[in-house]
Amino acid sequence: MARITRKEKSDGLYQAILTMKTEEEVYDFFQDLCTVTELRAMEQRFEVAMLLRQGMIYNDILERTGASSATISRVNRSLTFGHGGYQIFFDRQTQLEPPEKPPEDKT
Repeated sequence: MARITRKEKSDGLYQAILTMKTEEEVYDFFQDLCTVTELRAMEQRFEVAMLLRQGMIYNDILERTGASSATISRVNRSLTFGHGGYQIFFDRQTQLEPPEKPPEDKT
């Protein structure tokens, strides 16, 4: 996939995102920055990525999310041949998940 050429103007956007400290700040920033349609499209692609990573098949993802097969395919290409952005998230999410507690012994 082609990487967008970095420019000062776009760098400002990414730097602005990095200044957000809480989920609420990020939410508010994206509410101001994007239209509802743009946000829903990004949220849908993210959900598709999560479901593909879990091994769900295209038809089930389409039914669950309403995403088109073209969107699902695009996200799958990004997961497989992209720049690794999704993988960075998946790796960090795994690191942040608390370990499972062993079942309590009830004897």
